[in-house]
Amino acid sequence: MKPISLRSSILFSLLVLGSCQTQKPSGTAAETVSASVDVTPAKAIYQSKAYAVYPDSVVQGEFVARVLSSKELTSNYQSPVNAFMSPKVIFKFAINGRDNEMPSGVDHIFNCVASNGNCETPVITFGKQYKDETQVPNDVYLAPNTHMKVRLDMRPVLEAFKKQGFYTTATGDKIYKEDFKGVYIAGSTDPLSWDFDNLGGKKEAQLQDPEGDGVYEITLLMNENREEKMTAQQWKMTRNTAAFPQYQSDYPVSDALYNLAIEEMINAVEPDSTFRTGKEWAGVWTRDISYSIILSMAQLQPKVSRYSLMRKVKDGRIVQDTGTGGAYPISTDRMIWAVAAWEVYKATGDEQWLRDTYAIIKKSLLDDQKNALDTETGMMRGESSFLDWREQTYPRWMQPADIYESENLGTNAAHYQANMVAAQMAELLKDTEAAAGFRKVAEGIKAGINKHLWQQEKGYYGQYLYGRNYKILSPRAEALGEALAVLFGVADEERSKTIVAKTPVTDYGIPSIYPTIPGIPPYHNNGVWPFVQSYWGLAAAKAGNEASLTESISAIYRPAALFLTNKENFVAVNGDYAGTQINSSNMLWSLAGSLSMVYKVFFGMDFQANQLELKPFVPKAFAGNRSLTNYKYRNVVLNIEMSGYGNQIKSITMDGKPMERAVIPGNLTGTHTIKIELANNEAGGELNHTVDYTSPETPQVSYKGGKLTWPAVEGAVTYQVMKNGQLLEKTPNTSFAVSADSYAEYMVLAEDKQGVTSFGSEPVMVVSAKYKLVYELEKAAPKARLPYRDFSGTGFVETSKQKNKQVQVKVTIPEQGVYAIDFRYANGNGPINTSNKAAIRTLKKGNATVGTIVLPQRGNDEWSNWGFTNAVEVPLEKGTHTFSLTLEPHNENMHGEVNQAMLDYMRLVKIK
Repeated sequence: MKPISLRSSILFSLLVLGSCQTQKPSGTAAETVSASVDVTPAKAIYQSKAYAVYPDSVVQGEFVARVLSSKELTSNYQSPVNAFMSPKVIFKFAINGRDNEMPSGVDHIFNCVASNGNCETPVITFGKQYKDETQVPNDVYLAPNTHMKVRLDMRPVLEAFKKQGFYTTATGDKIYKEDFKGVYIAGSTDPLSWDFDNLGGKKEAQLQDPEGDGVYEITLLMNENREEKMTAQQWKMTRNTAAFPQYQSDYPVSDALYNLAIEEMINAVEPDSTFRTGKEWAGVWTRDISYSIILSMAQLQPKVSRYSLMRKVKDGRIVQDTGTGGAYPISTDRMIWAVAAWEVYKATGDEQWLRDTYAIIKKSLLDDQKNALDTETGMMRGESSFLDWREQTYPRWMQPADIYESENLGTNAAHYQANMVAAQMAELLKDTEAAAGFRKVAEGIKAGINKHLWQQEKGYYGQYLYGRNYKILSPRAEALGEALAVLFGVADEERSKTIVAKTPVTDYGIPSIYPTIPGIPPYHNNGVWPFVQSYWGLAAAKAGNEASLTESISAIYRPAALFLTNKENFVAVNGDYAGTQINSSNMLWSLAGSLSMVYKVFFGMDFQANQLELKPFVPKAFAGNRSLTNYKYRNVVLNIEMSGYGNQIKSITMDGKPMERAVIPGNLTGTHTIKIELANNEAGGELNHTVDYTSPETPQVSYKGGKLTWPAVEGAVTYQVMKNGQLLEKTPNTSFAVSADSYAEYMVLAEDKQGVTSFGSEPVMVVSAKYKLVYELEKAAPKARLPYRDFSGTGFVETSKQKNKQVQVKVTIPEQGVYAIDFRYANGNGPINTSNKAAIRTLKKGNATVGTIVLPQRGNDEWSNWGFTNAVEVPLEKGTHTFSLTLEPHNENMHGEVNQAMLDYMRLVKIK
């Protein structure tokens, strides 16, 4: 992630944040916006306890956005983030930037009550929890621009370096003296962050030892008043938008926000004719442009869409952006590119584009089938689509190899649609055999989603399967995945209606995930993303849920009007953009989503291979007249007029003549006028309105002497003990006796009084030593001559594109069964959260491929940081077998040149 640059703003005088009641602006508050504004009461389009949307304004408490014309908006919004921040600062320290001071969930707590603008912690000893017991009144807040001095006693660590050359942390990490790069601070209050993946090397978070006495310190500017926490006073259109479709309706707020989005879209086009992801995000990002193109950019900017998509192609394959563990195949949502490419074809009918992109999509999908397909479930492995900051959506214990093994709803919905797109492309290009193959994979993914991720008792899909040799389902709702399942037809009509009606939504919109994960600041967690809200609105329209659709449109309009820009995200619990970890204005997929409400909802534009079908849906709240002129579809210009409301067409004409169907043929030319009268039907629909809710913390489970034990979790009333992916027992106790007679994998979930569960604990493997086989690989291949430490046996083996492209091992199996095979490895080619150098290998038994082994990055230059790959399950007869770990052509990663790791040993564990 890149830091956000400061943005110049002109602010109105701060209004005191009063009652949360939403009402039509009048009197003093309205005069603050503009003395000349008409404040005649009008009926709200949408109103809740949090905010209201009127035809010409948006009101949230004392904050008002007002439409002065279709090309001018004003707002007095100011983020309240500085005013009511808790003085409780939760933090911990991190050697070399890693989360290694204390177990996950154990943190220091300090009440920063300022005196003369300063506060100071006592000297805290590294590894020993400090809890400030000072009682602070509820009406005392962390004063803006407070300087907090933190002091840390590192002498126990330094003494260990001196005596034995290394220090072993409470988390089991062994830090060598020569590898010590510094100690950093992480936490929950701005400017602190729990982003350990980006902490190492972050100078502003590094403690120093000014006296050289082993007591490190840092002074932090807490709750800083920064310009990025403020919004502009006014937006007035400055761009010429005449080349694009012109929208006009009976609702000034809708017209103005449409024009704002069109202007920001123009701002988002770089000089090289590619899309800029956001004001603060330069460059082209695969998922960002793809989701934006699907929403509306294929219609408005087909050439820029083509240029941008082709920028994300390398060696004939779709590029997976840098990400967790070195990107692909830990992350596999790059295939949403295929859906975007298809959207461009449907909008343009460009046959050369069809041929070119089909070849790219075909090659990418075939690689994915080999590298990421789980043949048992039918689903694809890989990280959540767009939710690519692992701490924000995954348990803290999950390493990149675990994320690779997980099977996520949104990513699988994208893969389903990508395979369906490839099948349709293949059929158009007469590649019949390939078309059948892609449809078969797609149907397998669809069946897997509906079998393994559907939650009948909740009425929506779960988030992902996770674990190790036995997986369980995370029951959290994942907004984008739920929406894509509806839009792409993974869910049938009945389930689609249930999903839209039952998935939890909160006051300011649909959160990316629900419920919130404890201890993680807002971004994906406790965050609403307008582009996701747009997909949710499209899903609501497809499911025929008018109530959900009305609220979705309002949830898109509120932030754009108040913030006077299409922001990247905002905090789910209070609707404020300034409280999230990272944010940007002029965000491509946010503005694309706003425009999609006009094109794909109000006018119902459904692009197909050879035609454009109109399926308008105007909620009753937006009833009235609207027009869209100068709309270009292939070789035709359309001027569309529409009246009424509902999702049924009463009458439709083209150039004054009745149309049998609301379909525009793909080969139509010229300029035509279409008039639509809607049937004024009410579609109804229900929503699952709920308050923001936080799940319990994840238990920390250990095993010793036939017993599982874990510290009590705050708020938990019982604990679910899972054995091999199935519920074994519920217990109020914090220990549980287990047998070690045969293999078992245990996970423990904390459950609160509302029945909400935590993430499952890191799996604990309980197995007899006779069922665990270890083969030192330096006995099977040349030993590496590299100065790395902490390997087992007498050495380790380097595997790369130049060395040991095949490592062959003979194993002797004492007993028939199913064995989980994995490897202890190191990969220091990059940090755990960025870059693109995950190593990939194919595991073979004899000449038969049995699975893919992924060796993700574990830290930049951290070659003595060893961990385990994913495991491949293989049925084996008693006797001798030959395995090989090989680099195959489809094992190319996204870097292309560096595909390297160190191999310590091969492990085989009998699990069945």
